[in-house]
Amino acid sequence: MLDVDVLRSHFPALAEGAAHFDGAGGTQTADVVGDAIRVTLLSDISNRNTVTAAERRAEEVVTRARGALADLLEADPGGVVFGRSMTQLTFDFSRTLAKTWRPGDEVVLSRLDHDANVRPWVIAAQAAGVTVRWIDFDPATGELTLDHVREQLSEKTRLVALTGASNLIGTRPALRPIADLVHSTTGALFYVDAVHLAAHAPVSLPGLGADFLACSPYKFFGPHCGVVAAAPELLAELHPDKLLPSSDSVPERFELGTLPYELMAGVTAAIDFIAGLAPDASGHRRDRLVAAMNATAAHEDALRAKIEAGLNEIGGITVWSRAGRRTPTLLLTFEEHEAADAYPFLADRGVNVPAGSFYAYEPARHLGLGAAGGLRISLTAYNNDDDVNRLLAGIREFVSR
Repeated sequence: MLDVDVLRSHFPALAEGAAHFDGAGGTQTADVVGDAIRVTLLSDISNRNTVTAAERRAEEVVTRARGALADLLEADPGGVVFGRSMTQLTFDFSRTLAKTWRPGDEVVLSRLDHDANVRPWVIAAQAAGVTVRWIDFDPATGELTLDHVREQLSEKTRLVALTGASNLIGTRPALRPIADLVHSTTGALFYVDAVHLAAHAPVSLPGLGADFLACSPYKFFGPHCGVVAAAPELLAELHPDKLLPSSDSVPERFELGTLPYELMAGVTAAIDFIAGLAPDASGHRRDRLVAAMNATAAHEDALRAKIEAGLNEIGGITVWSRAGRRTPTLLLTFEEHEAADAYPFLADRGVNVPAGSFYAYEPARHLGLGAAGGLRISLTAYNNDDDVNRLLAGIREFVSR
């Protein structure tokens, strides 16, 4: 069982008093993460090599970060690529993969996705003369099914890009059956945006059947950076644009410039912090991470159920998060009020719940909400019952004005 009080004690930002329901945009940072960043920045450190102590320290920071992410994503450390953000990395991979596409090929994208897993592929497809096909989802239920995917696949499909969980409404497509369908019928590559999923559930590169798995550590208590994991053998087949003297090794050929050692140290600290939330502190880090993520998911889902019950009692609210499998993420609109007005109203009461479409351009439009989107309640592990009570009280007051 998750000890939420102990967990919360590691987040100095919570002492300021706000109830944070904005985890989908980025969580608050654990103290051990800030400590790791500070120590690394102030340490004797240099560019990676093996001659001086400073060089060896840099090498150790990188090795430890790749190992930590490999445990989190159940991937090979040699296939873990760091970047400025998931968006930047997806643009980089889209340009690299597009070198292998030819006119007449097809790329399959989803109406459920954040634009970071849409626009890079659209732009690359346009540049390569490749057709873009779209996977829809049911706006009434929020579900994206195997049939929705099957309708868009053909022998011309070269890549399918799909979210592991919608950052707008929380829907979690059944990735493994979709991956099996993609690979068995087309032989295409499967690029999964796990930014929102990795913050709320155990993820596994081979378990999900993904060829590429992207995530962002700042969604799970870490610093701002991005990661893509893939099999080293697959990465070795790809040739990104790079500087002539820079390393051609994998994964270094995909990492432009000097790596941010302090952020990488922060990522390791964040993953170790999550592993430390496991009920059993012994065992391999991967096992502890899975146990911890399952414990936090149970806690988050219980709070989500309490919020949903409270919203039903208030009335005058439409909840757009309706899929059977979803993250603890709720998108609301109001019958008699604008969601954009609820945002500052709740903020004035110390409850942080943002409104908008959150770069989820395609799903917001598909739902008929447009750029206005809705009020997004996104839970994370440090939320507690008091936070939820304050949220529901604020929404009740807003609706009854």
